[in-house]
Amino acid sequence: MEPTELGTGGDAEGGRTGEAGFRPEDDPGTGVVAAFGRQLKLLRTAAGMERAELGGRLGYSASSIASYEQARRIPPPRFIERADEVLGAGGVLIALKEEVARAQYPAFFRDAAKLEAEAVELHIYDTHVINGLLQTEEYARAVFRMRRPPLDEDTIEQRVAARMLRQEIFARRPLPTLSFVIEESVLTRPIGGREVTRGQLEQLLLYAQHRNVEIQVMPHNREEHSGLAGPFTLIETREGRRMAYVEVQRHSRLYTDRETVREMEVQYGILRAQALPPRESLTFVEKLLGET
Repeated sequence: MEPTELGTGGDAEGGRTGEAGFRPEDDPGTGVVAAFGRQLKLLRTAAGMERAELGGRLGYSASSIASYEQARRIPPPRFIERADEVLGAGGVLIALKEEVARAQYPAFFRDAAKLEAEAVELHIYDTHVINGLLQTEEYARAVFRMRRPPLDEDTIEQRVAARMLRQEIFARRPLPTLSFVIEESVLTRPIGGREVTRGQLEQLLLYAQHRNVEIQVMPHNREEHSGLAGPFTLIETREGRRMAYVEVQRHSRLYTDRETVREMEVQYGILRAQALPPRESLTFVEKLLGET
C-alpha cells in the first residue's frame, strides 16, 4: 500500500517557501479562518460595535479586527475566547477555536497535527531540533527565525502560538503515552543562544517528570544505531490504528500499511535499547545544563 502524502513543499520546521518566505498553502484566507472571520463580523455588527470599539475592549487595534474578519490573519486562541465573551456569542466562536488553531500550521502538517492531538500513544525520534511538543516558546521562535527564505513576523508568531497549543497534549485526560529519543547533537546545538538553550534543557527535565513521558538521549559514541534513515513519529489512535509519520525536506508522509509501520516500530524499539535509559538520559541533560 502506498503511503498517504500529507503534503509537499514542507520541511520539519515549516516547509519550502517562495518569495518573501510565503507559500500558497500558508494563505490563511480560506476555509475555517474565513468562516470565523464572517462569523466575527456578524456578531460584532449585531452587537452594534465598530471595529475600534471591539478592539479597544479586547486590547487589539481596529486594523487587527479587520484582519481577522477578512481572514488575512489567524486569531490566537485567547482572542477567540475573549471575543466570544465580549460579543455574547455563547460559545459560537469558541467552537471554532481548535479548527482555527490548526490553520496556523503549515498545510502539510495539519492532518498530522490532528492525529497527534487525538493520539493515545506517540513515540518520536528526533535528529535535528527538539521536538515541537517539548519546545519552549523562545526555542520555537528561534527555530522559525532561522528559516530561509525568512518568514514574516506575523507568520512566525502564528507558528509559535500553534506550536505552544500542541503542548496541551500534556494536560489531556486520559494521559497519552509519550516517548522521545533525541540525538545528543540536538541537545548540544545552541539554537537561540545560551539562555534559550538553558531554558530548553530545563524544560526537558520538567517534562521528563511527567509519569506518562519518557525521554532518552542517543549519545554520539554508539557504534550501533538503527535510526540512520532519519527522524519519524509513531502514532496510535484510540481506535487502535497504528501509523508512522515521516517528514523530511519537501515531503511529509503518513504510512498506514501494517508491514511498513511494524518495521518502524521494530526500528524504534531497537533505538530505545541503544539509547541511554531514561534515568541516565536525565543525568546527561543535567550535566549539559551545568556546562551551558
